[in-house]
Amino acid sequence: MVDVSAKTPSERKAIAEGRVVMTAKTLDLVLAGNAKKGDVLGAARIAGIMAAKRTHELVPLCHPLPVSNVAVDIEPERKPPSFRVRASVKVTGPTGVEMEALTAVAVACLTIYDMVKAIERGMRIEGIRLLEKRGGRSGHYRAQE
Repeated sequence: MVDVSAKTPSERKAIAEGRVVMTAKTLDLVLAGNAKKGDVLGAARIAGIMAAKRTHELVPLCHPLPVSNVAVDIEPERKPPSFRVRASVKVTGPTGVEMEALTAVAVACLTIYDMVKAIERGMRIEGIRLLEKRGGRSGHYRAQE
């Protein structure tokens, strides 16, 4: 584990995204709220928030961080039929929150898959990536579009 004890705590923020690609029929079923397991998008949001807060338990050598804010937004897209999942995580601490944002997205996507896999097993989770990070010694990063 990297020693961050000498680093000065600062405000840090990271934003990540990913997609769950599916058929239009599955997308419409989720949007209509007709999934057998219940509120797919609500469950995915909560799962993503919980995952961000527990990243240090899931990813070896990640520092436990006092996360101050996690937001998980899920938007439907028609071409291709999918849900775009975006997570934003903030902390004031000695190290960044990129892993927390990425973990939030991954687990939210997995939750969407899990809740509708009985309808469509061929869904794809793709494009999980860091979009932006602010704070810390390395400064600001923004992914190329």
